[in-house]
Amino acid sequence: SASCTHCIMQQWRIRRAVNLLVFQLLFLRQSEAQIRYSIPEELRTGSLVGNVAQDLGLDLKRLRSGGARIVTGENIQYTELKADKGTLVVNERIDREQLCGDMTPCSFTFEILLEKPMELHPVTIEVLDVNDNAPTFQNTHLEFEISESATLGSRFVLESADDADVGPNGLQNYILTPNDNFVLKQHVNPDGSKYAEMVLQKPLDREQQPHLSLKLLAVDGGNPQKSGTVNINVKVLDVNDNAPVFNQSVYKATVIENAPKGTYVVAVNASDIDSGSNGQVTYSFSKSKAGITDIFDIDEATGKIYVTKEIDFEKDKKIEFRVEAKDQGGLTDSSKVEIEVIDVNDNAPVINVMSFTSPVSEDSPAGTTIGIINVKDLDSGENGQVRCTIEGGVPFKIKSNVRNYYALITDAALDRESLSECNITVVASDSGSPPLSAKKTLNLKVSDVNDNAPVFPRKFYTALIAENNSPGVSVLSVNAKDNDENQNARVSYILQECEIGGSPVSEYVSVNAETGVVLSVRSFDYEQIKELVFTVKAQDGGSPPLSSNVTVKIMIQDQNDNPPQVLYPVQTGGSVVAEMVPRSADVGYLVTKVVAVDVDSGQNAWLSYKLQKVTDRALFEVGSQNGEIRTIRQVSDKDAVKQRLSVIVEDNGQPSRSATVIVNVAVADSFPEVLSEFSDFPHDKEYNDNLTFYLVLALAVVSFLFITCLVVIISVKIYRWRQSRILYHSNLPVIPYYPPRYSDTLGTTGTLQHVYNYEVCRTTDSRKSDCKFGRAGSQNVLIMDPSCSGTMQRMQSEKSILDEPDSPLESRILYHSNLPVIPYYPPRYSDTLGTTGTLQHVYNYEVCRTTDSRKSDCKFGRAGSQNVLIMDPSCSGTMQRMQSEKSILDEPDSPLEVS
Repeated sequence: SASCTHCIMQQWRIRRAVNLLVFQLLFLRQSEAQIRYSIPEELRTGSLVGNVAQDLGLDLKRLRSGGARIVTGENIQYTELKADKGTLVVNERIDREQLCGDMTPCSFTFEILLEKPMELHPVTIEVLDVNDNAPTFQNTHLEFEISESATLGSRFVLESADDADVGPNGLQNYILTPNDNFVLKQHVNPDGSKYAEMVLQKPLDREQQPHLSLKLLAVDGGNPQKSGTVNINVKVLDVNDNAPVFNQSVYKATVIENAPKGTYVVAVNASDIDSGSNGQVTYSFSKSKAGITDIFDIDEATGKIYVTKEIDFEKDKKIEFRVEAKDQGGLTDSSKVEIEVIDVNDNAPVINVMSFTSPVSEDSPAGTTIGIINVKDLDSGENGQVRCTIEGGVPFKIKSNVRNYYALITDAALDRESLSECNITVVASDSGSPPLSAKKTLNLKVSDVNDNAPVFPRKFYTALIAENNSPGVSVLSVNAKDNDENQNARVSYILQECEIGGSPVSEYVSVNAETGVVLSVRSFDYEQIKELVFTVKAQDGGSPPLSSNVTVKIMIQDQNDNPPQVLYPVQTGGSVVAEMVPRSADVGYLVTKVVAVDVDSGQNAWLSYKLQKVTDRALFEVGSQNGEIRTIRQVSDKDAVKQRLSVIVEDNGQPSRSATVIVNVAVADSFPEVLSEFSDFPHDKEYNDNLTFYLVLALAVVSFLFITCLVVIISVKIYRWRQSRILYHSNLPVIPYYPPRYSDTLGTTGTLQHVYNYEVCRTTDSRKSDCKFGRAGSQNVLIMDPSCSGTMQRMQSEKSILDEPDSPLESRILYHSNLPVIPYYPPRYSDTLGTTGTLQHVYNYEVCRTTDSRKSDCKFGRAGSQNVLIMDPSCSGTMQRMQSEKSILDEPDSPLEVS
C-alpha cells in the first residue's frame, strides 16, 4: 500500500509539472488566467494543491486587498484558498468515485474571485484515482440452467463486476475457477467496460454431473490487487438444442426526460427455432448492468420496454444496457439497447449570491456595487440560456460583467429616512419553452448618516406652575424628534444660558438631558416673579451634532399664601387705640374705617370685612366690602363708654386667610370722661426703645429751632420759671384747676365735638417725659397706654392717613425739681371758630415736672384734622401725646408755642 501510494504521488507530481508548464505557455498572458492542478483522491485536509499566487502571477497584497475567495456553485468546497500565503489546500476529503462516478477524467472547477477591480480566474482540479475500491458483484450467487445437449461453444453471459475505480485501478480481469466444461472468455464494451462469458468447451452430462459449482473472480489492476467473487451454480437440463437469437445486435431508441411512468420506449425480438416449450422465449434485462431495472421494465413475453421511473437528462444523457432472451431449455442470447434521453426545460435557473453588502450607507453614490450573484441553469441549449433582471421600482440595477456573473449596483442616491430597508428581488429566466424563472430576494438595510437635526413638534411651549412649589417638581416635558436612527437620533436636551431677574436661569429650572423633563430648581414666589422665559436646545448624538431650539414659557400661578395685612388701625404693643364717638351721633355715623391689603392677586386679594366680636352688636356694623364701621342706631346715654369691636378681614382664596383687628371705640362727648373710663387698664412696664429714638430725633429738631429763636425762647423760659417757682417749693396736694383758655370750634364733620389740648405735669422720678399734641381734624383717636398712668400720647397711625404737612411742633421744655406736683393751670385760653375736626373744643394744658427728672419734654400741636390721645396710667397725672409718623412731626408750617 505504501509503495502504491508513493507511485501515485510520483505520477501526480509529474503530471502537475506538465500541467503547470502548459499553463505558463498558454494562459499566463491572459487577463483572466485559467490554471489546472492534478491531485490524487483521499488526500488529507490541509494538503497542498498548488501555489495560486505564483501560478497566476499575482502579488500576495493583491490577493488580500482584492478579498480573494473561492466561489463555487457546489454545496461542498473541496479546496481552501490561503490568501495570506497564496496557496490552495485541500479543505474536504475528496472521493473521486463520489464526485465523478465512472467518468474519466474526473475534475471539478471553481473560480477565484478578486474585487476592486473584479477579476475571475477559473481553476480546474483533476482528481486522480487511487485503488481504494475492490470489484463487487451485485449478487452473491448466479444460477444457470444449461441443457445437457448444449453445443460446444455455447456462451453464458456472467454478471459483470462493478469497480468504482477507473483506469489501471479499475476492473482488469475475470478469473473462473478451473473446471472441465467451461472456459472464461472476456469482452470489452465500446465504453471500455468489460464483461465475461462462460463458453462450453466440453458437453455436459446431466447423468454424470447434474450440478456444477463454480466461482468467478474479478480482479483490478491496483497494487496491491483487489478482487471480488461470485458463486455460480449450473443446473444441467435435459436436451434443448437451439438457443434464441435476436434479430438485431443493437436496438436504438429515444425517450424524453421526465417521461411519465409506463411510457413505451422500444421492443426487442428474439426467435428460437426449437418447437414446443423449448421454443418459447422470455426476455429479461442482462445482469451485466446493475440498476437498470429501477429505470425500465421489460415485458417478458413481448420484449417491450417501458419507463418505470422519471429520467433526468442532467444525470443520464444516454442509457445503454443489454437484454437477454431465454428459451425454456435455458438457452439464451443477448442484445444491446441504446436509449438517448431528450432534454426538457425542467430546471429553473439557480441564483447563488457570491457577495452582498448590507447595510449600505445612505450617502453612497450612484453606481456603488452592493453585491455579486451567479446564475446557473442545468439544462442545455436554449433551455440553459439565462437572463437576469430586478423586479419592482427600486433604485438598483443589475449589470453582467462576466458570463453567468452579475453585479448589483445602486441606480440613484439613497435616503434612509424615505427608504430605510429594501427588498431587492432578482429574477433569472431561461429561454426555454415555456421559460422557467427563479427569484432571489435580498434584504438591504440602509445605514444612517446624521443629515437631520432634531425637530420640536411646536415652536413654543407654555406651562403653568403654582407658586410655593416643591423644588424638583416636574413642570413640563419638551420632546424633539430626529428622523435619523441610533446614535444620530439620540437627542439630548440642554438648557441655554440666560438671565432672569439678574440671576442665571439654572437657578430656577433644570432640564433632564435624556427625557427633556423641565424641573423646578427652587420654590417660586408669584409676588417676586410672574413668569420664566428661556430656551431649550435639542442636540443629537451625531458627528458633527445637529441641534434646534425651542422657547419655553412657564407662568407662575398665584396661591393664597399671604394673609391680609391691616394698615389701619395700627395695633400698638402696649397701648389701647380708641375711636371717639359722640353720644349725639346719628344712625350711619362713620366711626372709622379698617384699611387692609393683600399682596396676592386675583380673587386671592379680594377682601371682605365682618364683625367677629362686639360689645354691643346692635350699635355698630362694618361694611363687608369697604371696611367702614358705622352706627346702625342712634347712640344713647345708656351705651357704655368703652366699646370693643373685633373685625376679621378675609380674602377670597381657597382656603381663605384672614386677619383680625381690635377697634376700641370711646362713646363720650369729652376727654375727661374718656380718661376716667380708660384709667384702669393694666400697666405695661416695658420700655419702648423705638419711641425713645424718635423722641430724641424730635428733640434734636426742636433744639435746632430753639437756637434760631433763642431770644424768644429765653424770654418765655424766664416767664415760665417765675410762674412755677411756687410749685417747685411746695408740699401741698394737687388741686385741679381748669384754665379759662377754652376754644369752642363749630365743626361740621367729626366723631368728637370738642378738641382738648392738655399740658401734663409728671411728678415722679421719670427718666423721660414727653408730651405731644395733635390738632383737631376729621378723625380723633384716643389711645390709652396702661404703662404710664395719666399720660396721654398720640397714636402712631398709618403713614398714608396721618402724613399731613401742616402739623407743627410747638414747644419743648425741660424741668428739674424735687418738689411734689402742685398743678397750676395758666390763664391761657383761646376760643377758635371755624376749624374743621372731630372735636369742637381745644384745651391747652401745661406739663410741669417737680421731681428730679433728667428730661422733661412737652410738645404742643395745633387743632387739626387728626387728634390722637394716649393714656399712660403708669405715670400718675402725666399726659403725653403719642409719637406719630415722622411725616406728621416734620410739618414745616406748625408754629411753636412755649409754656
